[in-house]
Amino acid sequence: MDAAALIQTSLAESKRAKDAFASESSGKLIELAEMITASFRSGGKLLIFGNGGSAADAQHVAAEFVNRFLLNRPPLPAIALTTDTSIITAVGNDFSYDLIFVKQVQALGKPGDVALGITTSGTSPNVVKALAVAKEMGLRTAALTGGLNIKPNGVVQHCDLLLNVPSSSTPRIQEAHLWIEHLLCEIVEREMFGDMK
Repeated sequence: MDAAALIQTSLAESKRAKDAFASESSGKLIELAEMITASFRSGGKLLIFGNGGSAADAQHVAAEFVNRFLLNRPPLPAIALTTDTSIITAVGNDFSYDLIFVKQVQALGKPGDVALGITTSGTSPNVVKALAVAKEMGLRTAALTGGLNIKPNGVVQHCDLLLNVPSSSTPRIQEAHLWIEHLLCEIVEREMFGDMK
């Protein structure tokens, strides 16, 4: 396949993944936006975490909420649990990499907060464990995942909301996740500050 054909194939696959998500889960995306809005309005915060590209997504989303997305408005309390290398390496070294998000949820989370795990597979052990602990602590829990078959031993058992991109391609899932994350930021921002110029 030449480069021009690759571009068209990739574009078509990316559109299919987003179309499939929109068809199956638009309502869940709106529900998650409402959950986060309610938390912010009641003094809660959003804790976001994932590995690799999903870690980058967590940081991206936190930056959009704390700084701004489209509106110049007050900062919103979102924290990416992927940024503090001292905490991550200390927990990984002293205990287990599986607990790098758990300990941060335990330290920072409180009932009324929202924990959002991002995992392309839906089975990343550190994301699964952090969501389980968050749920036990009384946080609202949600996950962005991907795949054609949801694994019963993954994040699904610990989520109030599961937003799954039904695709077998990791790049297409990750592209859809960024689109979903931007929509989430925009919906929350409009709900909270839609009358601002």
